[in-house]
Amino acid sequence: MSLRALLLIAFALFIPTRFAFAQTDEIQVYDAAIAEVGTFNLTWHNNFIADGAKEPAFPGAIIANHSFNGVTEWAYGIAPWFEGGLYLPLYSFTDKYGATFNGGKIRMLFVLPHAAERKFFFGSNFEFSVNSNRWDERRFTSEIRPIVGVHLRPSWLHQVDLIVNPILDNSWAGGFRSLDFAPSSRAAFDFSEKWAIAVEEYADIGELRDFYPASRQSHEVWGVLDHAFGGVSMETGIGFGVTSSSDKVTLKLILSRDLHSKPKPQN
Repeated sequence: MSLRALLLIAFALFIPTRFAFAQTDEIQVYDAAIAEVGTFNLTWHNNFIADGAKEPAFPGAIIANHSFNGVTEWAYGIAPWFEGGLYLPLYSFTDKYGATFNGGKIRMLFVLPHAAERKFFFGSNFEFSVNSNRWDERRFTSEIRPIVGVHLRPSWLHQVDLIVNPILDNSWAGGFRSLDFAPSSRAAFDFSEKWAIAVEEYADIGELRDFYPASRQSHEVWGVLDHAFGGVSMETGIGFGVTSSSDKVTLKLILSRDLHSKPKPQN
């Protein structure tokens, strides 16, 4: 019995964390910007895991390696401090399963109005997901995403943005201490209103009650390029995993455009 226990413990220590295998539909740091009141916005998220985990996180799960994942995000400006959103459809393309529908989610984003014009800004986003059995072993999940940041305007650059999203993922089991801490952060250097480069970091530290040891945490560092043209905002980048529990190389492309705005009143 003692030998069996030791073998089980050794096996458990070498099981990669769930995040190491988990794809995501959205790789983005929120900056508290929202659609203007009465405006519909469409954001199309795409990412390709060029070199990732080659085993499923659970039986039947989508394998991260060489998977293409995406979602269309529909948003509407309800108030200067509130934007509602719907992610649908959430999908993947993989060698094993082909095209799969992964579920959908709704979100509510609350922010300090006119965040882009402020030096200090904050907000919080709440998401509620319904997942397919290949995307997540839990049918229902949610996310709490606080947003804290500053816009700095040094004389030598148009703007510098420093933003943190200390995300908490919820599996609806175990109470507050079971929330999973998955922070993301961004340092962006805006050369103009149309061009910017940024460094981003995405991590999964583990549940609040018991963080993963450093060797099992996931950390990815990203280089990102932003460009605005013809009414479209583009964000593209490449991320590199820096721990053994991270996908090694991931690419992303995000396109965003306002679809319809409420007519402004005439003077």
